Amino acid sequence: MDPVTEPEVVRHDTRLDRYVGHYAARTHGMRASAVRALFAVANRPEVVSLAGGMPNIADLPLDVVGDAIRDLVLEHGTQAMQYGSGQGEPALRERICEVMSLEGINAHPDDVTITVGSQQGLDLVTRIFCDPGDVIVAEAPSYVGALGTFASYQTQVVHVAMDDDGIEPDALRAAVEAARAAGRKPKFLYTIPNFNNPSGISQSLERRRQVIRTCRDLDLLIVEDNPYGLLRLEGDPLPALRAMDADQVIYLGSFSKTFAPGFRVGWVLAPHAVREKLVLAQESATLCPPVFSQLAVASYLDRHDWRGQIEAFKDMYRARRDAMLEALREYMPPGTTWTTPGGGFFVWVTLPDGLDAQAMLPRAVNARVAFTPGTAFYADGLGSRNMRLSFCYPTPERIREGVRRLADVVNREYEVHRTFGLSADEAPHRQLDTFDAPAPDLS
Repeated sequence: MDPVTEPEVVRHDTRLDRYVGHYAARTHGMRASAVRALFAVANRPEVVSLAGGMPNIADLPLDVVGDAIRDLVLEHGTQAMQYGSGQGEPALRERICEVMSLEGINAHPDDVTITVGSQQGLDLVTRIFCDPGDVIVAEAPSYVGALGTFASYQTQVVHVAMDDDGIEPDALRAAVEAARAAGRKPKFLYTIPNFNNPSGISQSLERRRQVIRTCRDLDLLIVEDNPYGLLRLEGDPLPALRAMDADQVIYLGSFSKTFAPGFRVGWVLAPHAVREKLVLAQESATLCPPVFSQLAVASYLDRHDWRGQIEAFKDMYRARRDAMLEALREYMPPGTTWTTPGGGFFVWVTLPDGLDAQAMLPRAVNARVAFTPGTAFYADGLGSRNMRLSFCYPTPERIREGVRRLADVVNREYEVHRTFGLSADEAPHRQLDTFDAPAPDLS
């Protein structure tokens, strides 16, 4: 009798991504942005979005911008639509030095490298300085886009605590010395000194001096990310860290918040030797930044009162910030605290003890309001009691309504925790005053 043969079993690969075995190890550090993940919901018209940091450009003089672009095409179209320099167009680099001078920076156009937004600048800086396993020191909390970039290069982020004046110098020193004692290499401090995203906290003038002194002592480079510095709502801008130390600081700038994000024009100001490496990295990434966008921005700066436009933006954002702070005071339950930013786009809320912002998000969306949970802004999973609220885009009326809806959700959560005996802070409202010290006379 012939032996019975088992039928051949055909096995199918059931993995959702059949290429998973082919990716580079660094792809394991890539994570979806918590902010972008909210866009599909937050952009629904019935939802008040307090989640994203999208600038409000409704007050831009579109006729001026349109005329500038039309003339650019007619008069310089063959140049604007051609390849350009990997470092960026000289005309724009000169204008950028004028912009940075408002924060006390004395720079030469040769040390400016144009990037596709400051996000690409951060990517290039991380690429040329960091190997897998290197340490990046960052204030806590920190910008979610930066944390994603650092993770993609397989670095380890070590957070440093902030108080109302910004980064705590003693905590900074302790973090760097502990990393070095463990055989790790801290490559730079990443900081947003003006109206930190997400907390809204700014470093005071004296704290900036202390941070620079500490980094000099530690021989630690500073990467200063400054998209919001000119949007200071009370008084003149404080001097940039780069204005205080040209050798210790690499400066990232952007036109996304003071002009328009759609052109995707940012820049890096770096010491000469670093600039050479940045240009090489830029050429390998994009060959050259888009010439059309660069010349369009340069034309806008030449033809329009851009300083006056920034003042108009500040007036608009001041009204929105004030509307948010007033609504928080009126609607939030006892034990809730928040920062009072002197500029920028964001308020950082700390919920009463026992409440979890991440767990609360689905209920908030169901109540037609969106925010960004605080855990998105930490590399170590902290921030569960925090939420970032953005006041830059909605109207003051929509902001007030959004905070009211959010407060209804928070109040329900708060009452549940009180009813079932979980700890909740019964203290009255407390605000963390983060207004900056007066700007010094730089003349």
